[in-house]
Amino acid sequence: MSVASAVKDQIQQIGGGFMFSREARSFAESTGVPGFLPGYTRGRGGVLGDVDADVVTAAFGFFRPEAIRQAWESTAAMSAEAGAAGYLKACQDFGRRKLADFDDSGRLAELLLPVVAAANPVGVPLFAGWRALPLAEDAPGLVLQLIHILRELRGGLHLIGVLGSGLTPLQAVLIAGSPLKPGPDQARNFGWPEPFDEITAELKGRWMQAEQITEDLIAPAFAVLDDKQGDELVALLTSCHATVFGGR
Repeated sequence: MSVASAVKDQIQQIGGGFMFSREARSFAESTGVPGFLPGYTRGRGGVLGDVDADVVTAAFGFFRPEAIRQAWESTAAMSAEAGAAGYLKACQDFGRRKLADFDDSGRLAELLLPVVAAANPVGVPLFAGWRALPLAEDAPGLVLQLIHILRELRGGLHLIGVLGSGLTPLQAVLIAGSPLKPGPDQARNFGWPEPFDEITAELKGRWMQAEQITEDLIAPAFAVLDDKQGDELVALLTSCHATVFGGR
């Protein structure tokens, strides 16, 4: 198993944990618009700038365009720059709270930094935008920031893989779901209306192809680490995951 494959669940789940954290909720409330999606869209998409909602839809990929437009425009009173800054602080603060007693934050950050730096930003605008923001000066905040950045990298590359495999974003959501929600529930959360497509064996095969494309595209970023460093990264991210979710 490649390093990228061995750490994908840890990165996905820790980053997802931040997005549903008390820090992220507090940021969402600061937009003045109730609900999860408006704050999430303004915060995560803020790195794209004060753009039309179609630009945010293009980067997010898996959400219904009408839902993104409504969420993005409903929070227009907050600038994109302020949205990104607020979401960044929420991300870092989540790391500071969850990893305060994680002694290996400094070393984990040292291993994540070259991976983030080595990744190609072509085709993954959210990754590029988040990588361009100032880095936290403390290790716990930095670790969560780097995990979020790598989550954006994989998410953007997966969207490329999905489209290249002949799937629609909705079909991919219905197949994959999330660690906490089956596909149909996740699709509803992303604003898609029913009825949903039937998921056939052929579509599942295409999704496996999309997964392989994602693996192939992300592998060069992790290739900057040697075998010993790769093994250490897997171990530390696994321990980090246990620390983040151990006090649920």
